Amino acid sequence: MTLSKLVLRSMRKNLKHYYLYFFALIFSVTLCFSFTTLYTNPSVIETLKSSGTASTGFEVASYILYFIVTFFVLYANHLFMKRRSKEIGLYQLIGMTKGLVVRLIALENIILFILAVGVGMLFGYLSSRVFAMILLRLVELEAVVDLTFSFEALRQSIFVFTILLVVILLQMIWIIQRVSLLSLFNASKKADERIKPFGLFQMIMGIIGIALIIYGYYKSTQLFNIADANAASNLFLNMLIILVSTIFGTFLFFRYSVAFLMNLLRIRKKGHLNVVDVLAVSPIMHRMKSNAKSLTLITTLTALAIGITSLSYISYYSSENNARQSSPYDYMIIDDQGIEFLDLLTDGGIEFEKEFYQMSEVELNIEELISDNLKDSPLFTNEMETSVISINDFNKRVPNVDINEGEAILTSYVNILSEIMPLQKEKNLVAKTDDLEVSLFVTDIRKDFLLYSAVNMGGPVLVVTDELFEDIAESGLVRTQIGINLTDKDDIEKAEAIYKSLAEVRGIELEIVEGHPFIHTPSSYEELRKQNIATFGMTIFVTAFLGLAFLLTTGSILYFKQMAEAEDEKESYTTLRKIGFSTSHLLKGIYAKQLFSFCVPLLIGLFHSYFAVKSGWFLFGTEFEAPLLIIMSLYILMYAVFAVLSIQYYKKVVRNSL
Repeated sequence: MTLSKLVLRSMRKNLKHYYLYFFALIFSVTLCFSFTTLYTNPSVIETLKSSGTASTGFEVASYILYFIVTFFVLYANHLFMKRRSKEIGLYQLIGMTKGLVVRLIALENIILFILAVGVGMLFGYLSSRVFAMILLRLVELEAVVDLTFSFEALRQSIFVFTILLVVILLQMIWIIQRVSLLSLFNASKKADERIKPFGLFQMIMGIIGIALIIYGYYKSTQLFNIADANAASNLFLNMLIILVSTIFGTFLFFRYSVAFLMNLLRIRKKGHLNVVDVLAVSPIMHRMKSNAKSLTLITTLTALAIGITSLSYISYYSSENNARQSSPYDYMIIDDQGIEFLDLLTDGGIEFEKEFYQMSEVELNIEELISDNLKDSPLFTNEMETSVISINDFNKRVPNVDINEGEAILTSYVNILSEIMPLQKEKNLVAKTDDLEVSLFVTDIRKDFLLYSAVNMGGPVLVVTDELFEDIAESGLVRTQIGINLTDKDDIEKAEAIYKSLAEVRGIELEIVEGHPFIHTPSSYEELRKQNIATFGMTIFVTAFLGLAFLLTTGSILYFKQMAEAEDEKESYTTLRKIGFSTSHLLKGIYAKQLFSFCVPLLIGLFHSYFAVKSGWFLFGTEFEAPLLIIMSLYILMYAVFAVLSIQYYKKVVRNSL
């Protein structure tokens, strides 16, 4: 028989094993080709050319995607070779040399690769337009996206997967050449470790694993604590400590803590384990030595994907809120610069509402408002310059709020400042100008925004009585602000055109560094919102695409592992069914095993990502709970799909075991 006929016969015989490997290859090519086609699509390039970071973001993401795909395909190939170990052993037993076996498997891989790359490119080509439409929808841009074939994407995909094919062939040669004939026959049956009495060392390591994870979580809550001078000055070192402690703790958890908890279960049951315990606990403990590394990797990748996607979605989700904080009204006119905007709106038949504010500046001493543990921080300053308005103007935005003489309110104090340096109300502060100094009792600290953020550099706004504001205004610069809201939001396009046409006359003089003034042109709410949407829409698309790749990779790896374990345990199911156990009895144990295999890595990954996101979410946006819960829910749903697929495969194996 010629080698080519042997290859074709082998491929037909191993069709039930090949589909798993074939899916991995097609999935990888589809992801890479569709992503590369997307950022070489002329329609997308033309539409996103205003974003200077779009091409860079796509390029960086493509390299990360290649890494994910390489890891995924190499793991799938390793699992595929392990499942064919007995077949490879038989080839050698009938007289085939290792070199001939290598040629046989290599030809099969080359044929598979050619087919997978072709099918994957077809799927990638067809799906690229869908992804492009999703991207343009996220950034709120309208464009006709053509279904174009990218020769650049073709070139890159062929180059990348040719290199990957060479790496896989080297991996295959290394596996075949290094193992003995006997080990090939035992590869799929060999237990990872024999169950031994649980010793003191294992117990201590198990406790250390849990302790390291808890320590990493605690350390993450202190990451931006400016009260700790060391934490503030050693930010990157602390991030490295958190990373190492949680990852190493996760490894120890799977390697020792799980066995520790399983042994506690066995002790509690005094060794009387039912069939559910045998089918769930025993396989987990037998395989935990080798599974610890892969489960740690899966958990880490899951946490990384959820964390990055959540932070990106927090930014995107907060786009409107961030814009509204910067521009509390649809349009702002400062110091009457561009006051003709009002007349032009009226001439254009655009109805609007306006509110007039006066503001001045004071220097605050907020030492008493700061908690005692922050006062010793080298990063803390008890003095700041901020804007001040009267309670009468404040009531235009927030009615039914009042203060007495000697009292004040701080508002617009949220986001980064409020998280890093929280202030306490019902304490005293000192407000100073060149001619005035007064102590005020802070009755409340609020989140309401009234002033254009550039005027007070995003800091808090002090609200005082009308009488005190008049005294402050007499000793300092008084600025005016007109806030304009459109009555009918359908007029926003016409109003935007008018507002932008007055850009040259709307400029106001600001001074960040003393003696170095500059001209700033206020932006409208809609302009700021679109800028945020364009920037963060691009970010969430790229991170969500990579997150999907991470999710499908980790979920598929777990699914592949369960498929392999199901085949390995088939003889055990046959024995149990012969001695009288029904399919329903066996499935109860399988359900418990799948609960551990999918839920535990996912649950720990969710905890990792929660603490990672919580440590610095305020640097990315204004909303925390909703975006995080949405992303986590999507990941849980996708993992549930893989768990159901795995259970269905186990059911098939159990039914066919007898």
